[in-house]
Amino acid sequence: MIFKIKNYIFGGENLKNLDYLVKELIKLPKETEWLEIKHNNSDPDMIGEYISALSNSAAYHGKNNAYVIWGIDDATHQIVGTSFDYQNKKIGNEELENWLRNLLSDNANFSFYDVCIDEKHVVVLIILKAIYKVVTFKNVAYIRVGSYKKQLKKYPAIEVQLWGKINRAKFEELLAKHDLQKAEVLALLDYSSYFDLLKINLPTDSDGIVHYLLEDKIIVKQDNGFYGITNLGAIMFAKKISDFPNIARKALRVIQYKGFSKVDTIRENVFNRGYANGFEEMVQYIEGLLPTREVIEGPLRKVYNVYPPISLRELVANALVHQDLSISGTGPTVEIFDNRIEITNPGVPLVDIKRFIDNPPKSRNELLASLMRRAHICEERGSGWDKVTLNCEILQLPAPRIDLYDENIKVTLYAHIDFGKLTQEEKLWSCYMHACLKQVSCEQMTNASLRDRFGVEERNKSGISRLIGLALSEKLIKPLDPKTAPRYMSYIPFWA
Repeated sequence: MIFKIKNYIFGGENLKNLDYLVKELIKLPKETEWLEIKHNNSDPDMIGEYISALSNSAAYHGKNNAYVIWGIDDATHQIVGTSFDYQNKKIGNEELENWLRNLLSDNANFSFYDVCIDEKHVVVLIILKAIYKVVTFKNVAYIRVGSYKKQLKKYPAIEVQLWGKINRAKFEELLAKHDLQKAEVLALLDYSSYFDLLKINLPTDSDGIVHYLLEDKIIVKQDNGFYGITNLGAIMFAKKISDFPNIARKALRVIQYKGFSKVDTIRENVFNRGYANGFEEMVQYIEGLLPTREVIEGPLRKVYNVYPPISLRELVANALVHQDLSISGTGPTVEIFDNRIEITNPGVPLVDIKRFIDNPPKSRNELLASLMRRAHICEERGSGWDKVTLNCEILQLPAPRIDLYDENIKVTLYAHIDFGKLTQEEKLWSCYMHACLKQVSCEQMTNASLRDRFGVEERNKSGISRLIGLALSEKLIKPLDPKTAPRYMSYIPFWA
């Protein structure tokens, strides 16, 4: 007899469906490449190896999820209950889930759930299929061969095929919710914002609405006639991101601190709406926390933003669009200090940071980026970083700093700093960015243009000359024509 099990992804609140899932899975005559059954065995290393093996096997066999169920008799598949308590199990002083996440690769995505079935305690571990790369535990990749757990490297043919399937998978196309009625889809998504942002007339009936959502892969029609909401649809247009547990950690966090360090937190807010329907609210909230400056212009008192609004908007949009969605347990963060804003997102850029201005844009999330651009939230032509840097120059702010870490990129937007108080690194980076902006505008940097950029008077041009000389020695810039007289010398970026 052949059993067809539907793929499920659950929030902890959906115990009725979880109960149904367990009962359907244990109807299978034996364990599969994507299902492991246990009674009480809760060895931490065993669990870590199974998460790797089952996640990779789910990707190999075209399943969205894999499962480990405790409380089931291995031989009879009868529900017997389990003493496994994942919430209180510790390895040393560390909780089991944190211990596992520290030893698994960053793309491992899994959740434990408790459920009572026939008055017996059952634990279900739901594991999402591997995306972007194979899932490893303690730097070793595992795979299921039949019902056996094996090291992937011992099966090179399977490994090649698995990588091919992983490379074709897109996070945005995975399902965040399954088996929904049409009304349930429309209740979870802010579909009116979709039509407003894309400037499409709102259809008069639900069939018309669903048609557009299907075309843009916001939702999909399943083989069983029900609908699924994709990660793309949930992350862009969720009424509440928390309704979708697998992407809940991708919600934007905004933290404001007192002073220049993280010692004293003033407030923290997590935005629970989708990126598209909640973007304006995000930006307005951040702007409301930022200082302003008053300037007397004739008889009028005018208030100006300390940070250029266009730069802030572009940097927040970039953090959302270009993050590595495969890194679980983390998402984009905006941290506000008295003298700067730090915008961090998981993943490192696909373009050399020194070529942000001139290189064509690249995104690992093509569907997300395309939809954000069509919704007029981020740049379409790859000129976003140009706008960020140019608007900082207009206000004579330091060029935004870029810091790369193993799994994150952080961009820092500074308030005004006098030229004499800038560090050498800040001066060099701002000088290089100025040369890049001039180059893409078919102009060249000169001593005069750099003085204007920093707000330095002509009588102090020697300091600018020393900075240019340092940038030349660091090979960030080069003369347009080395034979030109020093007084008329102009400069271009090293790559021009």
